Amino acid sequence: MDMNKIKYYFIVTASGVGKRMGLPYPKQFHEILGRPIFIKTLEEISKSKFIDKVIITTNKENIDTVKQHIDKYNINLEIDVIEGGSERQYSVYNAIKFINDRNAIIGVQDAVRPNIKANYIDDTYNQLLENKDIDGFVVGVPSKDTIKIIDEHGFITSTPKREYIFNAHTPQVFNSEILIKAYEMADKDNFLGTDDASLVERINGKIKIYVGEYDNIKVTTIDDLKFFE
Repeated sequence: MDMNKIKYYFIVTASGVGKRMGLPYPKQFHEILGRPIFIKTLEEISKSKFIDKVIITTNKENIDTVKQHIDKYNINLEIDVIEGGSERQYSVYNAIKFINDRNAIIGVQDAVRPNIKANYIDDTYNQLLENKDIDGFVVGVPSKDTIKIIDEHGFITSTPKREYIFNAHTPQVFNSEILIKAYEMADKDNFLGTDDASLVERINGKIKIYVGEYDNIKVTTIDDLKFFE
């Protein structure tokens, strides 16, 4: 990786439709603390010292609405808004192809995870630049629950040690070369992962957990909104 030319891109996925929340509009447009959820997310991202450009993916019919909100709230970031895909993974792949830079660091963030902290971005970027043995970081928190592994019949087969179990959040931050390769391989193999890290894992990428905070929740249901009241 050429340190003199490295750029920092941040992909924000905002293609949700709000079905699970029972809203007549996409959940990223729902207001918390007087502004749309995704705007709160962008405001937090803008506190980072390193972001060169943000790429927001959203449904085609919402592109203009996203741009209008960005203008209204005067977000201090260089932002491109592009069309997403039918699945989150396809949206991220669209953004990766739009970026088209193999000498970069790329972060991926849920638009509806508004309690992102700038230090999540800055610390993981710095550590990736300083350590060539690490391909990426996933922000996460230690699981508070005991996890059970079951078989196809619902019988418990094992209980992993809790100290090895983390709940994965976003941002998830990677060297662009391996992230691009992971997405290309997933596309070739028709593999649909549960998050960005799962794609990098399957090509043997070395990813570490960056321990975040429990308030970094993803707004998925109406009950999640109570956290921000």
